Amino acid sequence: MKPLFLTLFLLSSIFSQSQEKFTLSGTVKDHTNGETLLGVTVYLKDTNIGSITNEYGFFSLTAPKDNYTLIISYVGYESYSQELTLNKDQKLNIELKASSTALDEVIITAEESEMVSIRKPQMSVSKLNAKTIKEMPAVLGEVDVVKSIQLLPGVTNNGEGSAGFHVRGGAADQNLVLLDEAIIYNTSHFFGFFSVFNADAIKNIKLYKGDIPAKYGGRVSSVLDVRQKDGNSKQFELNGGIGLISSRLAAESPLFKDKGSFLVAGRASYAHLFMPLIEEVEDDKISFYDLNLKTNYELNKNNRLYLSGYFGRDVFNLSKIIENNYGNATGNLRWNHVFNDKLFSNLSFIYSKYDYQILLDFIELDWTADITNFNLKYDLGYYVNNNLKLDFGISGLTYNVNPGEVKPASESSSINYLKLDEKRAFEGGAYIGSEHQISDKLTLNYGLRYSAFSRLGGQNITNYVNNQPVIYNSDLGIYERGEVANETYYSKSESIKTFGNFEPRLAVSYQLNKMSSVKASYTKSTQYLHLLSNTSSVTPLDVWTPSGKYIKPQISNQFALGYYKKFKDNAFALELETYYKHVDNRIDYIDGSSLIGNNNIETEILNGEARAYGLEVLFRKNKGDFTGWLAYTLSKSEQRALGGNAGGPGINNGDWYNTPYDRTHDISLTGVYKLNTKWSLSSNFVFQTGRPVTYPNGQYTYEGLSVATYSNRNEDRLPAYHRLDVSATFKPNNNPDKRWKSEWVFGIYNVYNRKNAASVSFNQNRETGVNEATRISIFGVIPSVTYNFKF
Repeated sequence: MKPLFLTLFLLSSIFSQSQEKFTLSGTVKDHTNGETLLGVTVYLKDTNIGSITNEYGFFSLTAPKDNYTLIISYVGYESYSQELTLNKDQKLNIELKASSTALDEVIITAEESEMVSIRKPQMSVSKLNAKTIKEMPAVLGEVDVVKSIQLLPGVTNNGEGSAGFHVRGGAADQNLVLLDEAIIYNTSHFFGFFSVFNADAIKNIKLYKGDIPAKYGGRVSSVLDVRQKDGNSKQFELNGGIGLISSRLAAESPLFKDKGSFLVAGRASYAHLFMPLIEEVEDDKISFYDLNLKTNYELNKNNRLYLSGYFGRDVFNLSKIIENNYGNATGNLRWNHVFNDKLFSNLSFIYSKYDYQILLDFIELDWTADITNFNLKYDLGYYVNNNLKLDFGISGLTYNVNPGEVKPASESSSINYLKLDEKRAFEGGAYIGSEHQISDKLTLNYGLRYSAFSRLGGQNITNYVNNQPVIYNSDLGIYERGEVANETYYSKSESIKTFGNFEPRLAVSYQLNKMSSVKASYTKSTQYLHLLSNTSSVTPLDVWTPSGKYIKPQISNQFALGYYKKFKDNAFALELETYYKHVDNRIDYIDGSSLIGNNNIETEILNGEARAYGLEVLFRKNKGDFTGWLAYTLSKSEQRALGGNAGGPGINNGDWYNTPYDRTHDISLTGVYKLNTKWSLSSNFVFQTGRPVTYPNGQYTYEGLSVATYSNRNEDRLPAYHRLDVSATFKPNNNPDKRWKSEWVFGIYNVYNRKNAASVSFNQNRETGVNEATRISIFGVIPSVTYNFKF
């Protein structure tokens, strides 16, 4: 028995020794400025053991006791390798050197690592990295984040002069836009020409068009997650640019004896200074500014505090008749804590406010509104082993919506004071998600989110006869306001309406070979906040309202399938994706609806549904003097609103009709050519099917007046939209040893002066009595020149 026992003991010991594993963890930073790097590939050579850094540069991987070669790679940086002996748990902080000495600018990349794009299950994701070489055509002298993502498949805008962007046929309010985790409600400056994201202050940008991770909630179309720089922790740095329309300046520096750093970045336009010189627009004033702030402090090796903020505002005055100003303000205090080599956490307290004001001088009306959020969220990441990583957390978000306050602009004004009811709500969420590598070829992302929403009191709620805020008048063939029965008062401590939804997420990737893979995903998401707008004018009024007694939350189910392939040592890449998205409880507006100054929005809307489906193609050339990509989207976006409790046929007789964001064809072609070490040329061409609109299809005369009749809703279209932009960049000083670096950027927006229609209006000529159609175009050809510098 003793020999047998001894043999078993030795085998057990050998087996235990062979299974002994240790964990390597740490952070990856930029060697030049100390910025943490997101999405860096960290792996052990000749093994399938690897990891990807999170939003704060943290990684963790576990391997058996042995000698290894550690490889770290990241686009735009030199690869790093190190021999190590893994015989105990180790922490390793790595700094990567940039492979280029160019200014910090923005390049579009479908993934920050080509290996990740093939192997990882996450799909329908696009990334921008502010530490790589600029390859985008500069519009008005500046690289713009939102303009850049609109050159990718499935992303578009609603034409010139419109705010926001649209993803896979969704509305602008269906996008969750985050700047350092704080919600941004309006992403546009200067009629949509610029975004609120100053490229000098941005580190990483990630757009989720589908397959949204479980940690995100509150929107049904997409998530745009933008992260600001932490600030240079190595040395003082100054960079900026001087352009014809706007200028920028950013300063970064270490703090507290290299225990922290700060960033201050400002940007302002001055086009309004030149408008008095132009007779046609001498009474118009258009300007904007924004300010980015961020600082951080390392308490110890496991704890770091971050404080960031953003402030921005737009003001424009049209011929001293209409003045509109709006802006965002955000703040975020974060605490990063590393429990051990496998568990990482982030606690955030976030503030966000968006306010807007319209002054109508011709009727002496002053209208203001705002929406304010406070958000407390706690996120954790647990690296179980090399094949399984968990993310989980909770959040609580408060809404305070002031839908409008109308005041007389002067003592002589005939406008009566009106204060609409403020609307309060609370949204809570809890989630868990995982990335699970089943085998060398099969990897899964799966998770579950639970969201709870409560519309809170502090106001009277109108009750309607038969619970019908809208009724159908069959005699006139129109929808009207329902008959008021009474009102019920809810105190601030009472809940008017409560909702709860489970939101599962699933993605799967199967690697066919080292150069190709197929992926599939399913995402369910819920949106409790709605943007009400029945106009597509240049200055739309943003009326936000939470779900409640009469407005249900939007619920989206999206399915996607994709094929991904690399060619010729990553010189070329092809991405094909097809998707189908269905949204329940998508509201639309009855004909003649009135949203402004209305305390009972439920009397102007009908409940409905929306659907979108399409095919997206992205073909990229990644290497050589000439690089670029071709993006094409073939899609359909529709909605319908039935009569429901209101009775009647609904909108458009209950049939499906085009959403305002439907684009059958959307093509963008982007190219960059490096002529030599000093000059580079770039261009992009955009073509889109015209935006759906409703045109008159006839007229009749009533008491001497001509009255138009209209076709079905969104049955017609504006003319097709297309333009060509070109840009040339000249770098006079390429000496990497000099601190001062500069470049000149020359650009032309809309080279062939295409007069793209923002809208088409139909009027009767008073002199001739002939009906006339008038196309309104906002921008033609616009040249620009900008001087960028870095010190």
